[in-house]
Amino acid sequence: MTMQDNKTWSGRFAEPVAELVKRYTASVEFDKRLAPFDIQASLAHAQMLEACGIITMQDLIDIRRGMTQIEHEIFNDKFAWSFDLEDVHLNIEKRLTTLVGDAGKRLHTGRSRNDQVATDVRLYLRHAIDELHELMRSLQSAIIDLAIQHTHTIMPGYTHLQVAQPVSFAHHLMAYFEMLKRDADRIIDCRKRVNRLPLGAAALAGTSYPIKREMVAELLGFDGVCENSLDAVSDRDFAIEFIACAALTMTHLSRLSEELILWMNPRFGFIDIADRFCTGSSIMPQKKNPDVPELVRGKTGRVNGNLVTLLTLMKGQPLAYNKDNQEDKEPLFDTVDTLTNTLRIYADMVGGITVKPAAMRDAALQGYATATDLADYLVKKGLPFRDAHEAVALAVRFAEQRNCDLSELKLEELQQFSSLIADDIYSVLTLEGSLASRNHIGGTAPQQVETAIAQARKHLAGQN
Repeated sequence: MTMQDNKTWSGRFAEPVAELVKRYTASVEFDKRLAPFDIQASLAHAQMLEACGIITMQDLIDIRRGMTQIEHEIFNDKFAWSFDLEDVHLNIEKRLTTLVGDAGKRLHTGRSRNDQVATDVRLYLRHAIDELHELMRSLQSAIIDLAIQHTHTIMPGYTHLQVAQPVSFAHHLMAYFEMLKRDADRIIDCRKRVNRLPLGAAALAGTSYPIKREMVAELLGFDGVCENSLDAVSDRDFAIEFIACAALTMTHLSRLSEELILWMNPRFGFIDIADRFCTGSSIMPQKKNPDVPELVRGKTGRVNGNLVTLLTLMKGQPLAYNKDNQEDKEPLFDTVDTLTNTLRIYADMVGGITVKPAAMRDAALQGYATATDLADYLVKKGLPFRDAHEAVALAVRFAEQRNCDLSELKLEELQQFSSLIADDIYSVLTLEGSLASRNHIGGTAPQQVETAIAQARKHLAGQN
């Protein structure tokens, strides 16, 4: 490419850009995914220019005709992308000018690549958020579908990965529904700050042409315009906020993945994951490895890294636009792709989980999961909680020495720890009794969990 080949800015320079520099600074390999949004924004910009009398109606007609052909070429993978033209914007502009002549050259009136790319990224991210929100809903629905089958399936609840108290498997699953509910709320709230129009800010100071930014905002479905031209072209906080939301979602899915991996281990044996989400071993024929949850756990670090990348990218930049911002797209695109693929596969995987209630129940009978219920029983009989706590701790030690559960101790053995214990204690020490006693909002009693599931379904239905 000679200086004359690039009419965008080459007149200022006495020598052409080195080939290595061209390749180093080009972004077209990754930012070409912005093409549909670049075309969408350009058509709205052109319509506004014509309405303001800056270009003619014939120019607008020509631009629309050329963009229709370019869109068709890109969709059918027949568009010739060029490194020499740096980015998606110049590639499309060059092709448009080839197709429609001077009308294509007039399209860039009143705008810069600075506000152009900021607009394209916002359009892209808004579209991605809408798709991700639907995928979150699908995963939430899959969790509900599995949970409703297991409101009476008892498993051990853990703290410090040690048996703590009995809970239902449905109650455990619904904890992740609540996390995803907050994740969905966060991403929709983030969308409000994404959905502002930078176009019209031009390079950094606005433009001297009599443009109508509000018209473009309305045509593109933005809630309003970015109010400061410097801020409009130079900040990427909306992308950083999105990746932060994505990182939280991935973190929640990583936690669930860790539990699925543990629960599938024969030492737990609580669940089985469908074969289509697992792989075998090249040397050990008995192996069934939970590759998908493991990869989700690993890819969470990838998204966290993307967040740090963008924070670091922005922290040292003066106003306004700097070339550094070219580096915002790959971490953003990678985050969208990673979260999209993870949510899509996760909903399918949750639907393919086989639950093993007997193994869960057996595990809940280990570790004295109803010890707190015995303490609560004594408190209700009038014993101060700290005294009840001490009495039950001694009872647990006694049961450990006899290698049995608290419910297997004789009444007279239990009474040596408190005279308040009567023969009604055995209903308290059952797993079912433990669950049923926690009958309040947020508790693990089957009735409460069923109510929570019904409310969750209503919440999802209300978002349609």
